[in-house]
Amino acid sequence: MKVMVLGATGLTGNLVLENLLARSEVGSVVVPVRRWLAPDEPKLEQHVIDFDNMDAHAEIFDVDALVCCIGTTISKAGSRAAFRKVDYDYALTAARLARNTGARALILMSAVGASTTSKVFYSRVKGELEDAVRALNFPYLSIYHPSLLLGNRQEQRPAESLGMALMPVANHGLIGPLRKYRAIEASTVAAAMVNELVMLGENAAPGPVVKIREYTDILRIAKMATV
Repeated sequence: MKVMVLGATGLTGNLVLENLLARSEVGSVVVPVRRWLAPDEPKLEQHVIDFDNMDAHAEIFDVDALVCCIGTTISKAGSRAAFRKVDYDYALTAARLARNTGARALILMSAVGASTTSKVFYSRVKGELEDAVRALNFPYLSIYHPSLLLGNRQEQRPAESLGMALMPVANHGLIGPLRKYRAIEASTVAAAMVNELVMLGENAAPGPVVKIREYTDILRIAKMATV
């Protein structure tokens, strides 16, 4: 299986990349980047591209599946427009290019609460992206809805750092319908994504099949043993 990871330098994307490289079922992993990753791996295909002109690199999107973990924050991006360019434009363009070259599966990192009707800009953009990728008619589309992701980030996100300190305690109070808002380890999300992809293999259903993965489902898939 040939898999592309978009957002491989981020918290979850990097963990997905590591997991994919370790799996014998995966023949090669394609990673579009702004700069070279290190160290290099035999199965890793790195391509330094201009993310604002992805169509010029359409040939690298010829993969069996795309795992899209790209994302930023408004604070880091500098504006709502810049945030939208990364979280919506880049993600949708990659999905479109992968689908046009024959990719049969897309695993998309979204967020709990994503909705086109949300009053929260972040959640609304995520919801708009979900609707847009649904329209691409991937034979298999799995959309992940994690809440706060726990893990060691390279960049500092003060608000998330505070949340990570508080959420392990708050998680115990989030039960029933609120369970989906529990914070979750990024490593768990990455493990679930890779397990789902490996179990799917190259045999995506004639589809389109759309799955929404929330907290409980993500935990279940992450614990699945694959051969």
